[in-house]
Amino acid sequence: MLPFRIDVPQDELDELRARIAAARWPTELPGVGWQRGVPVGYLRELSEYWRTTFDWRAVERELNRWPQFTAVIGGATVHFLHVRSPEPDAVPLIMTHGWPSSVVEFLDVIGPLTDPRSHGGDPRTAFHLVIPSIPGFGFSGPTTQTGWNARRVAAAWAELMRRLGYERYGVHGGDAGSVVSLELARLAPEHVLGVHLTMLLTFPSGDPAELAELSDLDQERLARLARFDAELSGYMKLQSTRPQTLAYALTDSPIGQLAWIVEKFREWTDSATVPEDAVSRDRMLATVTVYWLTRTAGSSAHHYYEGAADLRGGGEPIDAPVGVAVFGADILPPIRRLAERDLPRIVHWSEFERGGHFPALEQPAALVGDVRAFFGTVK
Repeated sequence: MLPFRIDVPQDELDELRARIAAARWPTELPGVGWQRGVPVGYLRELSEYWRTTFDWRAVERELNRWPQFTAVIGGATVHFLHVRSPEPDAVPLIMTHGWPSSVVEFLDVIGPLTDPRSHGGDPRTAFHLVIPSIPGFGFSGPTTQTGWNARRVAAAWAELMRRLGYERYGVHGGDAGSVVSLELARLAPEHVLGVHLTMLLTFPSGDPAELAELSDLDQERLARLARFDAELSGYMKLQSTRPQTLAYALTDSPIGQLAWIVEKFREWTDSATVPEDAVSRDRMLATVTVYWLTRTAGSSAHHYYEGAADLRGGGEPIDAPVGVAVFGADILPPIRRLAERDLPRIVHWSEFERGGHFPALEQPAALVGDVRAFFGTVK
């Protein structure tokens, strides 16, 4: 393992600003708002903020505050944060981001989880954190091999935790990270204490009797899943079928990369009008800039190509206890009755009124509390 520090050359930041300034802008139909994608006026204003005000060096300082490393595992160079708690009995916990996300997603929860004593919490709820970038994402990319689906990532995580000397550990994930986390529990049941998720895909079997038993809330969630499939999943279809074609546009145009990601922060979060209602502008731009600087729009999209079947769930039973945190505005809310059909060891289920698909960014205190509560019952 090698120590890692982020220090982007200044000429790359200058080039980014020059590309933003030279952008060619499309026309827009009147009165459509966000219905057909990101509005031109909003994106022009945000891109100008990105060019003139956003401070990447501040992001570097915040990330470099925490110990970072790289390790070659399974043919890929894996970047990860490894933040040990000052509490000797802390529980090891590996946290996995999803798409379009990065390790930036967890910056606001690192302190409270590793050092609760300094953040008004019980020191008995402390964690040693391992926060890796998925191969092909951010500083773990681009990848140079095919085959990096959720199961292969999970195998890499098991090896990473072995090398770090953690015999028993918890796992946490959201979005694609939830799929990886479940696979890790399947691959290494003797090592996984429990699995905490903020996304769990629950699909009806097609049995009319099963649907008839669902509550009004569950029916509403089922309708939300149907809307996602019909209206909001075009990105998934493209990334899981033609990721290389998409890569040219996103790697060459910062405006394209910005729109591709910011749209998800608006549609998947607890935002009323603009994404900043849920996630701060600087956190969004930090995430977009990670993808831009590492040129990983394409390699992160390949994760969808490799793992299209993973999203349907299934596989071997999971022996580890499972905790699920449901945030009310999530575009992919799970249904408990359907979840328990596939995961009989769900021992913890929390419902939060506020927050959406990126709770570590939207509602970090609620997420920290739920992680503490779940692992407090299983460690």
